[in-house]
Amino acid sequence: MKKILWITVLTALIGGGASLFAQQNSHVFQESEFHYFSVQIERIYAHRLGFIVIYRRGTHGMARAFIPEYWFSDAGGRGELIRIGAGSAWPTMTVFSRNGEFSHVRLRVRRNRSHETWGVVPLAAGIDEFFQNVEEVRIEF
Repeated sequence: MKKILWITVLTALIGGGASLFAQQNSHVFQESEFHYFSVQIERIYAHRLGFIVIYRRGTHGMARAFIPEYWFSDAGGRGELIRIGAGSAWPTMTVFSRNGEFSHVRLRVRRNRSHETWGVVPLAAGIDEFFQNVEEVRIEF
């Protein structure tokens, strides 16, 4: 009889103790308000007013984006420039949207400007107007 009582008490303690230490999942899964889309950069041109990014549009050719330099000057601005070293990672452009509206763009580019993805635009190219009034970057498919 003492054995049965002892086993019952021990089982109650182990079962009750486990429930005391169990974590309760009171968090309900919420979908993030941020969404992103990344494309590989085929060529990026440095210009005095910003960057011209040529990226692959799926299997249907290339598209370009004009990104003003001032987007990268402020912390928490509209642009983030990440310089990556040598390795197998290819440069990418990631466009983030928040609740369906453009939020910011992240450029992951090679640190070494002699990499095949870097190019320079001649000063007399006459493309200054493409950098004016840029409000967002939209990925073309």
